[in-house]
Amino acid sequence: MKIYNLTLEECFKSLRSRPQGLDAQEAGRRLQEFGPNEIPLGSRTSLARRFLRGYTHLFALILWVASGLAFLVHSWEPQQNMATLGCAILGVVVVNGIFSFWQEYRAEKAIAALRNLLPRKVKLLRAGHVLQANAAEIVPGDVIQISAGDQIPADCRLITAFGVRVNNATITGESLPHSRDTAPCHDASPLRHRNLLLAGTWLISGEATALVFATGSHTEFGRIAVLTQSANEPMTPLQYEIARLSRIIAWISLAIAVLFFGVGEALGLPRWQNLVFAIGILVANVPEGLLPTVTLALAMGSQRMARRNALIRHLPAVETLGSTTVICTDKTGTLTENALVVREVFIPGQGGTQNTAPATALRFLECARNCQNLQELDAHTLLGDPTEIALVHMAKAAAPDAAEYPRIDEISFDSERKRVSTLHRVQGGLRLYTKGAPEAVLPLCNAVETPSGPEAMAAAKRRKIEYAHQTMTKKGLRVLALAFRSVEAATPRDTLEHGLVFTGLVGLEDPFRPEVPEAIRKCRSAGIKVIMVTGDHPETALVLAKQIGLVVSETPSTITGPELQLLSPAQLQLALDAPELIFARVAPEQKMQIVDVLKRKGHVVAVTGDGVNDAPALKHAHIGIAMGRTGTDVARESSDMILLDDNFASIVGAIEEGRAIFSNVRKFLTYVLTSNVPEFVPYMGFALFQLPLALTILQILAVDLGTDLNGT
Repeated sequence: MKIYNLTLEECFKSLRSRPQGLDAQEAGRRLQEFGPNEIPLGSRTSLARRFLRGYTHLFALILWVASGLAFLVHSWEPQQNMATLGCAILGVVVVNGIFSFWQEYRAEKAIAALRNLLPRKVKLLRAGHVLQANAAEIVPGDVIQISAGDQIPADCRLITAFGVRVNNATITGESLPHSRDTAPCHDASPLRHRNLLLAGTWLISGEATALVFATGSHTEFGRIAVLTQSANEPMTPLQYEIARLSRIIAWISLAIAVLFFGVGEALGLPRWQNLVFAIGILVANVPEGLLPTVTLALAMGSQRMARRNALIRHLPAVETLGSTTVICTDKTGTLTENALVVREVFIPGQGGTQNTAPATALRFLECARNCQNLQELDAHTLLGDPTEIALVHMAKAAAPDAAEYPRIDEISFDSERKRVSTLHRVQGGLRLYTKGAPEAVLPLCNAVETPSGPEAMAAAKRRKIEYAHQTMTKKGLRVLALAFRSVEAATPRDTLEHGLVFTGLVGLEDPFRPEVPEAIRKCRSAGIKVIMVTGDHPETALVLAKQIGLVVSETPSTITGPELQLLSPAQLQLALDAPELIFARVAPEQKMQIVDVLKRKGHVVAVTGDGVNDAPALKHAHIGIAMGRTGTDVARESSDMILLDDNFASIVGAIEEGRAIFSNVRKFLTYVLTSNVPEFVPYMGFALFQLPLALTILQILAVDLGTDLNGT
């Protein structure tokens, strides 16, 4: 029987595992037996072959020809001693080949080191304990936990699934998401099995635990990857452009040499002098070491950026980063510390806002305690969303013995709903707990929890709640509404969130990072415009913007998501001219819209993001910047750069490095192209005016070896 045909009990039995996961000893044994959860690299070009490649590219071939011509002239006119010139040119070819090989080798090592800086992490159950491990350590029989935005690390069978939808585009080419559940399946195609998650695909929404049954090259993705692997990596766009420039220079040099050889013949110059002249033209115009030098400059720059917590995924992004004119940045975790704490709560019937939640607010604390997807690494450490961690800490502090009820279903959070609900089995039946943005939760509430029990949501009560909400947001707090309802077993799933009972508001504060104000100042002085694009309330965003110096005037421009929907492309294009601009309560697709309009205005745009829905904006931007700590795998794979510390100041540091690298590459190209002119002019005078050679070919070779190569 295939694993997708089996019941969960049979699945665990077939893999000799259990719902609590493998123990460490058995996992280690299986890692030795099955190997790491990695796709084996295809055959790589040998060092000897790569070394020889340095002697067969276009510039090398031209120099080989020049050397051959010198030896040919020597055979005709031994008294001219052209063999010395031929040997000198051969020396240039050899030295340049060794240098190019060394540059390429160093660049490859640098890039490989960067790739290992950020191994992908997964949550594993080992002997009942949740731990974070590298994806390469997964073995068949492991139980893993997956959240929305994660890339599936191995082929696995679902154990639990709450609102799970997957994108199988990497396997099937279909971009539409598909629902998944835990029931046994008898479909003939493994790609359609509703209870399987395949390696390399993405979890678009929901929460799941799953049993791994295949890793590495034994996965469906691994089998495809092994069949399609290529030995060589493609050239980056910048490398391609420089190689194209090199070919143009080479052919122009060859054409000029042939042309002036013909001119010399027409003037009646001795043939050996014409050949010396043609060889000189070739040697003077060949920019040795151009391509490997630029590649090395980018790779070394990437390493320096990595030391400043900015991991470059694509080498050309180094050069593009230095040209950035606009940064569209998230707020939470990028400008702030992403370490939320509860500052104020509002409980109906308790007389306004207060600093802590009273133990008597039973349903409020139950909702904070149960409506979450956290994992306990140990007695004091929670793993998951910082908002949920702050709410759980608040609930435990107010009521240490508050009940934690088993969850049986979940209606997942997304950017359109702006809320999440979890269904729990409690004494006497079922209860739904809901939390989210007040504007998303309050319209669903028709009652208010009071000390004497639920009461109808009268207009006066609603106004009081809205006033408390406004008061908190003006203080820069992030406000969530909490609600609940008792549920009958037969209630349709799509009506679970109707008729909620409001229990209270909670205001959370996320302090800004202390280094951000200085980074904002540097951006302003460097001519880089910073635009905050956040899903938070506009008042919360504006308070933070003033604190960090992003807003200094009394009349900044603030545009909310609903307002953005009403703007035409022309209106948005004009609105983006505002010197101080904040977008709040925006949906991820609106972030992509903002990026596209900025690009049409001629800006080079960098965008930060961490969620699944940020991926389109990251792809559309010139520089997509994903969060290394809190970012989803989808966001990271869509990005050009990853912030290892999720810190806005690291973006500014990376731009400084990018500008320095861009300047160095430009200076090097300018030097290489202009330094050939003074080497070329003496031969023009020699051919046209019979002037003595100011530079011999040997001297030109010495100059090139001493400057073009060693100087880089």
